[in-house]
Amino acid sequence: MRDLRLLVVLVLALGLTVVGGVLVPVVLTMTSPSPVRGPTPMASASSAEKIEPLPAIPPEIDKLSEAFRAVAKRVKPAVVAVGVSQTITESGPQSLDEFLRRYFGMEPDDSTAPRRRFQRQGLGSGVIVDAAGYILTNNHVVADATEITVRLADGRDFKAKVVGADPPSDIALLRIEADHLPVASLGDSSRCEVGDLVLAIGSPFGLEQTVTMGIISATGRGGVHITDFEDFLQTDAAINPGNSGGPLVNMKGQVIGINSAIATRSGGYMGVGFTVPSNMAAEVMKRIRDKGVVVRGWIGVGIQPLTLELAESMKLKSVEGVLISQVFEGGPAAKAGVKVGDVIAEVNSKPVKTPYDLQSAVAWSEPGTKVPLVVLRDGKRETLKVDVERRPENPSVAAGKGGGAESGTQVALKDLGIEVSGVTGDAAQRYGYKAGQGVLITDVDPAGLGARAGLRPGMLILQAAGQKTASTADLAGALKTADLAKGLQMLVRQGDRQMFILVKKR
Repeated sequence: MRDLRLLVVLVLALGLTVVGGVLVPVVLTMTSPSPVRGPTPMASASSAEKIEPLPAIPPEIDKLSEAFRAVAKRVKPAVVAVGVSQTITESGPQSLDEFLRRYFGMEPDDSTAPRRRFQRQGLGSGVIVDAAGYILTNNHVVADATEITVRLADGRDFKAKVVGADPPSDIALLRIEADHLPVASLGDSSRCEVGDLVLAIGSPFGLEQTVTMGIISATGRGGVHITDFEDFLQTDAAINPGNSGGPLVNMKGQVIGINSAIATRSGGYMGVGFTVPSNMAAEVMKRIRDKGVVVRGWIGVGIQPLTLELAESMKLKSVEGVLISQVFEGGPAAKAGVKVGDVIAEVNSKPVKTPYDLQSAVAWSEPGTKVPLVVLRDGKRETLKVDVERRPENPSVAAGKGGGAESGTQVALKDLGIEVSGVTGDAAQRYGYKAGQGVLITDVDPAGLGARAGLRPGMLILQAAGQKTASTADLAGALKTADLAKGLQMLVRQGDRQMFILVKKR
């Protein structure tokens, strides 16, 4: 008993305890004072400064998220996925075709090769704009489709038919037979401004009911060569394959455009998307519903924007108006006296500021009506009345009156950095030009003035300094009096398109 008491005293004295039969040291910190340590640099710095409280988050900060939620909830039910099926016919075994091309440079004889048919599937988007089942989408989504299926946000599927399509604007109108359809309202796209917040809704890569956010990056965007009639809204809201035909929506929950295309080097979203304005889509839809087809007016001119430098070379006081670069032979404008180089300032008493202003005013004029044009010519205003005709299916540039065949002798124009020749028989066959119609550019110095102005091999010079250039001698004569410091105005043709170009020393 005495030995046991001595063992307990010894354990207590050594600060040991028994845990599971093992003696373990006990660290007593509850009552012992902490050892004094020098402050660390960080602790010293923080103790010298007063710690500021984290800033409070303003309660209204969530209002923007609430607005996005509200817009999405309002429009998404009316957005549909458009599935299309196309019957594709191909010739012969593909492996044999490829073998002949790769190793023998031969094209297979399709007249005797067996033909293979298969179904190609595609997916786009659309938006219901009428409770009667009318759906706006892109023409390129449903073009050549043998079967169209529309899937609603609530999961219902319906077969759809094309009521009408308008390739020049890339708008198509579908219809389904269904009840209790949600409808999205169309807004006024003319009220859109750069910086406006927008949402894009659709089925990118088949992911239905996807919503992305961005702003209006530009309005009235044209010259991107996607459709014949371009007045796009540009947006940085993410648009990808499958979004085509879906709506672009403003913060009032109104459809202000139908998403149509993207500018990309990768095949996917790169921050530049193009949307057909709702006002254009609404006009196309109205004409399809009323007449089954879109009939546009036409006066037979080619146009381009009037730049500041071109305006200065023409001694114009402003850049407002549209420059006439082509007049179709025998067309309404030619009959009314419109000339290449005229600037159209007004149509039907309305000012013309952009090519689309003129294009739209003429296109929506009924064929058979007479339209007054105010043109600027040699610094004077003239009013011409043009009889609007129905736009041809494939309007083409009227060819100029050709002369005799010219020699193919190359002539170097060192000041411009180009080489030219007459339009020979070979060149006429290759480019579709006529001998005596102009002077053909055969070579361009990449570092020369011509290249910087946009001159390219294969272009035809029709005018220089306001003088017709039917031959290389005509062009050389026009250059004798040209002052490149002030700029040399040229009218050139490339394929079916004519345009003015200013060659100027910088």
